Amino acid sequence: MSWFSVFGRRRSVATKSNAPLLLSNALTGRKEIFTPNKAGIATLYSCGPTVYSKAQIGNLRAYIFSDTISRLLTQAGYRVRRVINITDVGHLVSDADEGEDKMQVGSKREGLSAEEIASKYTKVFIDDLSALNVDTNDVRFPKATEYIQEQIVLIQLLEQKGYTYKTSDGIYFDTSKFPGYGALDSHGAAHTREAAVADIGRRITANKEKHLPADFALWRFSPPGPARAQEWQSPWGRGFPGWHVECSAMARALLGQPVDIHTGGIDHIPVHHTNEIAQSEAAYGTPLARFWMHQAFLTINGEKVSKSLGNDIYLSDIIERGFHPLSLRYFFLQAHYSTSMSFTWDALKASDEALRRLWKLARDTRALSSERRTPSDASRRIMALLRDDLSTPQALALLWEVLRDDELTPAQQWDAVTVADEVFGLRLSNPPAAAAPQPLPEDIEEMVQERDQARNNRDFARADQLRIHMENRGYRVDDGPSGTVVTLERG
Repeated sequence: MSWFSVFGRRRSVATKSNAPLLLSNALTGRKEIFTPNKAGIATLYSCGPTVYSKAQIGNLRAYIFSDTISRLLTQAGYRVRRVINITDVGHLVSDADEGEDKMQVGSKREGLSAEEIASKYTKVFIDDLSALNVDTNDVRFPKATEYIQEQIVLIQLLEQKGYTYKTSDGIYFDTSKFPGYGALDSHGAAHTREAAVADIGRRITANKEKHLPADFALWRFSPPGPARAQEWQSPWGRGFPGWHVECSAMARALLGQPVDIHTGGIDHIPVHHTNEIAQSEAAYGTPLARFWMHQAFLTINGEKVSKSLGNDIYLSDIIERGFHPLSLRYFFLQAHYSTSMSFTWDALKASDEALRRLWKLARDTRALSSERRTPSDASRRIMALLRDDLSTPQALALLWEVLRDDELTPAQQWDAVTVADEVFGLRLSNPPAAAAPQPLPEDIEEMVQERDQARNNRDFARADQLRIHMENRGYRVDDGPSGTVVTLERG
């Protein structure tokens, strides 16, 4: 079965939970009970990739995060409407409105047009999502270039309301006119609007024509000389939109305003998301989003994974090394989304091995239960943990306990597997077929049988001794529903 198939998820029909759905809101700095703007429908907007190259694994964490939110909302009974935008124009090499357009960089690098570069890497991105079992069936992937007119209309409205000014290189948003500027960052390092603006100013090289360092481009004029590959006519002349405008325009056009949940990385907080809020609320007088949620960085040797630092790793690298792509999803689920993670190949190897053992336990449980499901307190506890701001590490640990609990019936364990995987997205309820097992050495088989007998006799001291003997021989020992599960550790 192909890794690149998208597997549909089934909503729980057995276990129900009355636990409230709590999500951390970066705008307020608090955990809040989630209720949608429209009954029964949850809208979710996620900042998407700039498709001038492949997305590295640090970027991909953002889409596993937003997919986990979507799965949780679906399990809670909401119909989820999702958008992940595709940036195919306007994002400069510095997130702070400076440098060359990334799409032009990609075009020069590969000798292709900007449209060809965008098409190539959009496909790679969506293939990566499918490999990670991100459910893309109900996701819209709008391109920034398809919404130029909507962006122009937004800028015109800001101009009419007095929030813009013109320089030699474009139309800028005047942050001094928006009193709430920087509010999203007020629960981080900066605690006042002035501090937030100063912090942004420190990140941006001085542009002498800008009124304030934090002011940002809404529309950029095409430079003199040969025409750009991507430019459009506007009321201000030929040019192209600033990066921040696209999300505000597309979120409103496709999901309405306010959106229930807006997601992205924590690096989006001080500039991109702050600017989205300013322009959307200034134009329309209503919040852009009710909940703002951000995932933390992925690091290698203490540094953020980044193309600019040259420490980028791609999903294709993981697959080429023989790891299942879902081992990366398992790796991410072991930490809370708001916690920075350090990537190592050893850590990924451990995640790959753990996931394969979990698949083995899930297959055994499915067989023993005949896919019958019996609600239990264990399933409700898993759901409660996931509804508590996506506490995936605790929910994952509890699932392991459930599958090793001899006091639970296979039907109760299978219900827990199904409930958990509706949110985890690890294909536990439909695991890939197991590779043909290698026969265990005769003495290991004898230890397995002796250990099962010791456990049946409640001689746990002897069972532990046998487990240690097998582990010292390089085997992983787990307690499955039908007895001891022994797998050879990968070298």
